[in-house]
Amino acid sequence: MPPRPRARVPLHPRLAHAAVPLLFVLLCVLGAIAGHITPLFLIREMLARFARNAVLVLSLLVPILAGLGLNFGIVIGAMAGQAAAIVVTLWGVRGIAGFALAWVLAAPIAVVLGIATGWLFNRARGREMVSGLIAGFFANGAYQLVFLFAVGSLIPFHAREVLLPQGFGLRNTIDLDGIQYAVDDLIPLRVVLEGSPVRVPLATFAIIGLFCALNLFFQRTKLGQELRAMGQDPHVAAIAGIPIERNRVIATVISTVFAAWGQLFFLQNLGTLNTYSSHEQVGMFSIAALLVSGATVTRATVGQAILGTLLFHTLFVVSPIAGRVLLGDAQIGEFFRVFVAYAVISVALVLHAWQKGSRKSSS
Repeated sequence: MPPRPRARVPLHPRLAHAAVPLLFVLLCVLGAIAGHITPLFLIREMLARFARNAVLVLSLLVPILAGLGLNFGIVIGAMAGQAAAIVVTLWGVRGIAGFALAWVLAAPIAVVLGIATGWLFNRARGREMVSGLIAGFFANGAYQLVFLFAVGSLIPFHAREVLLPQGFGLRNTIDLDGIQYAVDDLIPLRVVLEGSPVRVPLATFAIIGLFCALNLFFQRTKLGQELRAMGQDPHVAAIAGIPIERNRVIATVISTVFAAWGQLFFLQNLGTLNTYSSHEQVGMFSIAALLVSGATVTRATVGQAILGTLLFHTLFVVSPIAGRVLLGDAQIGEFFRVFVAYAVISVALVLHAWQKGSRKSSS
């Protein structure tokens, strides 16, 4: 008996699934044409932006796999990374040793905060996304209390040059020149684009590739398969004997630690820490970057994380220049990209709620 031919997926569902990334590709192309942006200029900008942001976007994948949705709480991990960067800078540890020390210091802080966030998610089952958002606001308040008031007053502090004039609290901006490009220049490479040398962060790209491989490997482990089962149907997973609450905490801890390390990549590339604001938009922009690739609240892949990072930050480069050329004001482009970030998140959440309601009504 001849084998039955494989059923082909209709073209229409494929196009519907790829509608969001195709729309962003179109916006980027039209913006580049309108702003007279050359491919070489775009490559130069994206080399740095992709290296800064890729790990932060990858930190969102494990909670989605476990059915926790979009982890707005990664901002808590970003604060852990910033605290480690501040400590390393004040200790004067420079170069790759300083960056490695910051990684080591950030990990236990992120683990503790991740356990606390995971415990909160277990108490707020079904409302993890809004709980993560509110937890981020609470953690931001605690972070500012420590670094704006306690440092220099309750916590002894001898580096007067980074304190505010009243003698306590850190300054708004801290120079991270000790760890700037610590990883990016580990394998030094410069290429000439448009007549000027451009840094190519090969070591950072290699570590991003390692994070991608770890994500893929993790999904094939026993724990990864348990998280996948939880994400598909937590009730069936509980009946099968999978420890739901413990695994949810583990998924949150992994995401928080990855976010802390991702924020350190961001800071070492930038070289400057805005003490009280560098972390504030980490969750929103990372989630928006993931969603523009076609990912959803319930399903996201490593490839989508990489594609989304490229598309979203290409739009970040293109929109201010296109706004200045078309309307005479670059700020219009800034407003547009912030609008896009919030719009894609809003649409994703509305679609998730609609699909959830549809499943309930049909069952």
